Amino acid sequence: METQRCSLFRLNDNDYEDLKMIYINENVRKYLGGAIPEEHTYSKFLDTLQRSYQGAHYWTVRLKALNSCIGLVSLDSHTDGINTEVSYEFLPEWWGHGYAREVIQQILNYAFNELNLSKVIAETQTANLSSCRLLEKLGMQLEQTVLRYGAEQAIYSIENNLATK
Repeated sequence: METQRCSLFRLNDNDYEDLKMIYINENVRKYLGGAIPEEHTYSKFLDTLQRSYQGAHYWTVRLKALNSCIGLVSLDSHTDGINTEVSYEFLPEWWGHGYAREVIQQILNYAFNELNLSKVIAETQTANLSSCRLLEKLGMQLEQTVLRYGAEQAIYSIENNLATK
């Protein structure tokens, strides 16, 4: 899958080193429970890879111009066991350039047009103002807030509106 500036590749065995850079980054993981200690990154990677083999969708995001991994994006079951959640982690040096918006829009298109999902949600801490703004720019609506993982979480949703496709 591609966007104007990025290529998205299904997660595979060779992506560990790239994902490790995301997992250990304090800024990336600030609202995700903190950086993962390096000695635990390989088991985290294996868990993610296993999920991708069991029906979840995980993609590494590479900048076309450099073929550098700039992030990870996924469509996976939400913790509620009902909805499908779009999730994303981008390295800080690529924040603020529109890459996440470009990529997540493509993932939403995939979710609605290829997977025929009727709704996609995203969960982020309410304290993560940048992520909240991004989800709103993508047309997602705040559905509810919940206390989970020791912090207030905002759950956003967007529905597949075939009339606008």
